[in-house]
Parts: sequence; C-alpha cells; structure tokens
Amino acid sequence: MAAAYDDAEPPLTAGPELIRLAESHGVATSYSPAPGRTVEVPASAVVAVLAALGVDAGTPDAVRAALAERERELRERLLPPTLVRWAGAEPPAALAALPVGTRLLVRIEEAPREGLADSRASQDSQEEDEGQEWDGAAGLPLGVHRLTALAPDGRTGHAHLVVAPDRLPAPTGRSYGLLVQLYSLLSRRSWGMGDLGDLAELAGWAGRTGGAGFVQVNPLHAAVPGAPTDPSPYRPSSRRFPDPVHLRIEEIPEYGYVEDRERLHALLEKAARLRSAVLDKGALIDRDAVWELKREALELVLAVPLGPGRQAAYDAFRAAHGQALDDHATWYALAEVHGTDWHGWPDALRDPRSAATARARTALADRVAFHARLAWLTDGQLRAAQRAAREAGMPIGIVHDLAVGVHPQGADAWAQQDVFAAGTSVGAPPDAFNARGQDWGLPPWRPDRLAACGHAPYRDLLRALFRYAGALRIDHVMGLFRLWWVPQGRPPTEGTYVRYDAEAMLALLALEAGRAGAVVIGEDLGTVEPGVREKLQRRGVFGTSVLWFERDWEGDGHPLPPDRWRADCLATATTHDLPPTAARLTGDHVELRDRLGLLTRSAAEEHAEATADAAEWLALLGSLGLLDSPAAGPPGSDEEEEIRAVHRFLLRTPARLIGVWLPDGVGDRRPQNLPGTWDQYPNWRLPIADRQGRPVPLEELTASRRLRRLLEVLRGPGPTAR
Repeated sequence: MAAAYDDAEPPLTAGPELIRLAESHGVATSYSPAPGRTVEVPASAVVAVLAALGVDAGTPDAVRAALAERERELRERLLPPTLVRWAGAEPPAALAALPVGTRLLVRIEEAPREGLADSRASQDSQEEDEGQEWDGAAGLPLGVHRLTALAPDGRTGHAHLVVAPDRLPAPTGRSYGLLVQLYSLLSRRSWGMGDLGDLAELAGWAGRTGGAGFVQVNPLHAAVPGAPTDPSPYRPSSRRFPDPVHLRIEEIPEYGYVEDRERLHALLEKAARLRSAVLDKGALIDRDAVWELKREALELVLAVPLGPGRQAAYDAFRAAHGQALDDHATWYALAEVHGTDWHGWPDALRDPRSAATARARTALADRVAFHARLAWLTDGQLRAAQRAAREAGMPIGIVHDLAVGVHPQGADAWAQQDVFAAGTSVGAPPDAFNARGQDWGLPPWRPDRLAACGHAPYRDLLRALFRYAGALRIDHVMGLFRLWWVPQGRPPTEGTYVRYDAEAMLALLALEAGRAGAVVIGEDLGTVEPGVREKLQRRGVFGTSVLWFERDWEGDGHPLPPDRWRADCLATATTHDLPPTAARLTGDHVELRDRLGLLTRSAAEEHAEATADAAEWLALLGSLGLLDSPAAGPPGSDEEEEIRAVHRFLLRTPARLIGVWLPDGVGDRRPQNLPGTWDQYPNWRLPIADRQGRPVPLEELTASRRLRRLLEVLRGPGPTAR
C-alpha cells in the first residue's frame, strides 16, 4: 500500500477521487455521531472496506482506475440490480430514464408453495424465459419479478423488480404481551433449560388467563456447537434454521416408539438431575449439557421410521427449503468430523459447491439427514407453539427475534460466502456509552452481492421465520439502512458505515410480512440516523420505546409525558440488556456493576444519579395518580406497587403494543445480559428468579400472586381489544 494511504495517515480531509469512489459504493468517508458534529473516517479504513467489496483503492492510481470503471458501469447500465414498486405508487424513476424506444419484458414470479420456495432456485429454473411485454405502468402482482430492458442501441439490462404492499400489516387493536428469554423459562418438565413445550404452555396460559396478546422470545436460531457453545443467542450459526436444543423431546411423535426404553429412561433421569440442579440448587443453565442429553435422545428417536404421512411432510419440508437446508445440514455433519470452524477444514471442503463437498455430503448422508430432520422437527414445534398461542386468543401470538448477524465460523457464513464480506465484521462507532466503539464479530452481507441476486438470502430468511412467527422483532433495525463495518485487525474506532438498499430491504420485508399477516417490530434504540425512524414508520414497522430512555432530550431532559410517546411502537419498562425494573428502582444494578468493577465513576456518584433518576420517574407517576399508595421512603420502598405504576404509565401512552418483562412479575433483580462483560457475569445462563434469587419454575410463575396482580393492571380495558 502506498504511503499516501498507510495507517499513519491523518483522517481523510481531502482526496476527492477516493471520496467519490467510496460514495459510489455506499461507503461513508465521514459520519455524524451527534447533531452538529462530524467525524472524518481514516482513509485506511475506507480503503480496507472498499477492498472487502472487491474494489482496489490501495494506491492513487488504483483509485483513479476503480473510479473510472465504476462511473463507466453506472453510466452504461440500463437498470440497477433491484427496483422497487410500492403498491399504488408510480413506477420506479429508473424506468423513466431509459432511452426512448426501450422494450420492457417482465417474468412474473410464481406464487411460492407454503410461502417457502427458495427464491434463487425459482429464478434459476426460469432463466430461459424473458417474460411478457410490459408498458412500465400497468400493475403487477405482488412478488419479485425479473425485469429485462432491451434498448434500441442493442444494450440489455436486467433487474429484480420488487412489487410490495404499501405498508406492513398492523396489529388489531391494542394488546400487551410477555417478554422472556426462552432458555430461562424452565418448567418441571424441561431438561435443564426452557423449551418449546414451555413456550406453548406459557402462551396458552397468558392468552387465556392473562388476556395477553403475544409472547416475545429471544432469537431461537441454530447455534454453533462447541465446548463450550457461545451462549449468546445473538451470535448464531444460522438465522434461517432454528436450534433443536429447544425441542421438547417427549412431544416428538416417534418418541413413543423408541425400542430402547431403558436407555431412554436413563436419559430422562439425567435430565431430571440437570433440571433440579438449576431449579433447586441454584446452578447456572448449562446449554451444552442439555444438548448432550437431547442429542443422545434424538439419536434414539430419529432411528424410528416415519409413518407415511409424516414421511410425506418431511419430504415436502426438504423440498421447500431445497439447497439451503442441504447446506445447513451438511455443515453440521462436516462439523462433527472436522470441527466447528470451517476456516480450518481441508481446503476443498471450505467451498460448499466443490466436488469434494459433494462427495462428503454423500458419504455423510445419514448425518446430513439427521440434521435436516432436526430442523424439520424444530420447525414443527415452533409452528405448534404459534398455534397454541392463537388458539388461546392471542391476536399476534409468538414474536420471534431476528439477530443482526451470524457467527463467522457457522453454517450461514460457510454456505453464503458469496454474499458475506470477508475480512470485516459488524459493530458500532464510538458513542456516549462506549468511547471505544464495539466490534460484534459478525460478518456483514455485501450490499452489492445482495442487490445482484435480488436480496434472495434476506428474503429466504424472512420467509422461513414467518412460517411460525405472529410477529418479528428485528434486532438493530437500523442495519436495513447502514451498518458499521470494522476491518479485521483494526479497532472499532477505525471502521466506517456501509449503506444498504433500504428501499429494497423494506419492500421485501413488507412483501413477506404481508403474505404471512405478521407484524414487524424494529429495535431502534440508541443512535439512529435522521429520517430512519420516519421511513420505518411510513412503511408500518413498529419501533421500540423503553421507559427509562424516554425523556425530552431536545428540551429540559425530564421524563417524557405519556401523551408524547409514539403510538406505533412496543413500549416496555426494560429489555434483556438492561436491569430489571426492581433493580432499577432499588439501585441493585449499580451495586452489581460496582462488584464487577464496571463503574467509571465512584459508586456514590452512580447511586446518587440512579436514585435521582428513579425518583423523578416516580414523582411523575405520582402526579398522574398512578401510584395507589405512594411510598414514604426512597424508590423501591414498595417495589411491587411501583412496578405496577410503571405499567399503568405505559397504558397511558398511545403505544399499541405494551411489553412486560416476565422476570419483573416475580421481582427478579438480575439482568439476563450485562453488556461489557464476558466471563465476569453469567450472561444468557440465568433462570427466572424471585427477589431473593431463588429460581421460579413455570408452574410457580403462573401461580404467582405478584405476577397475577401485575397482569390484572394490563388486562383491563386499556391494553386489549379482542
């Protein structure tokens, strides 16, 4: 790399050619972390990110050559890779810019069977057919169609034309729901962590007894197996397929026909001991131990032949998911032999399309079938949980969580190498909460490769999730617009934003959510680019509003009155990354961070600020008459009543969805995840517990007088409309 672009270079303030090249590829050369403040991106970071997009900008000559090529490409192409037409709107502007006399041909997408046919496969199978004449103005059915432009000068252009409904589905009326990390919801029937049987039980109880409209869970994506497995549900191996660790083994139909009952009984006894260790002895949830038992049991269960009806259903599932399922199952079969980091596999096996991989898939056919069947079984229990929720009267049902990315060593990163950017990871720039920025270690999708294939991997992912989701929460929904890319080997401060085709991403989201009749909730907390929330709201994507963050930041900084909250949002008191409400009221969250050495100021200062914050909110609740019996002492003196008052406040807002953090119902003090910690705190491994830290199984939870009193507040005439 020339000296002009080495790591010692000061932040980029000139270089118009590099700036133009970067902008033409959606790579930012500066960003604004706050109004009135602009930060220049180091030239070395821009060059590294461009390299991840396949653009050589390592020298001034390379920059000039790449810029000339890019500008020629943009000048000569007839159509961009992807176009969007919203229902009822004018045709895309790019069509009006075509040369006079250009013919348009459109190949109409076939309606997907079960909403799941692989979009790439359907496109490939019809590549020979250019389609029918189109005048560019007539209406087209919803879908992703193949558009061809034939110019008079002989040029030909192709584009994926996304025809999407104007808005996403909206919830019916107003409802409240429970927010829970599924692994933490143990019952006396689960095997050491919460499972899909527990989820169905909770949904049935909450819908019928509590009048709840939904249950929101953490991502249930397939994990990277290991010893130990990464416990975070936000670093999965695959986002398209669920994790079989969540299966309720006894509810698999073939379970009753296992021949080796003695071995199965021994596994059940081990599972009982594992469950008792968590619920009765205070042990942490051990996901790996749970999976080891379930895997052994599943080997027995899957040895039972499927009946003809079940076999037909399984065959249909495999056909519907096609190559994606084969790749997923093949990765897990290969991982059993070569380890879970595919970068260390034999060279030929690192390529999912190599002849060696095809031979390995054949040689490991039994193991590939085993993992494919696990995906089918888990999908079936997920759909059963959603049915249970809807049958209990829930208008939405189960809200699933879509993680922002995948583990670099996992199945998706291996199978989709063509659309992931090598040598980079997703994170966040420095902000008021983290001066060093963040590197989440998740490889980003390349926006150019996504556009070229009509965003097929993204669309296929949405289709798979909407099979069993009444609603979908999208973690870091701002990532539909741009993501902070961190070049490998560099700190997060030396990253930059890369822009995505948000119009296409939103259109596909509207298309697939509309077909499923599902609501979408965007996690839009933290720093959000101006205009993003408005664009999301325009298309019907709900936001997320957390009580403690809702202040008049542009005015006096006081708590935001309920009538000034937005309506199209999920309003909550807390989340999995924040202290439970009881800890916030009592200051226990400060004591926890102090014990772990995470405070940046003295404990006295932190306590004083936390107490003042809670007191200010309680004063507002009192002034609104939401506290039945205001406590005379400091915040937390009557935490049960104060927590109920917090939720009465949420009912006063216009928010159409209200979320209750389930551990708040029994006084749990411990956050499920404490950002900034790794081995200092048991993130993602805690069962729901009461105020003393005693684990509370599902059977006791649903009988809790404290929880029932809280839900009585929420099930009144305000939050539900059915």
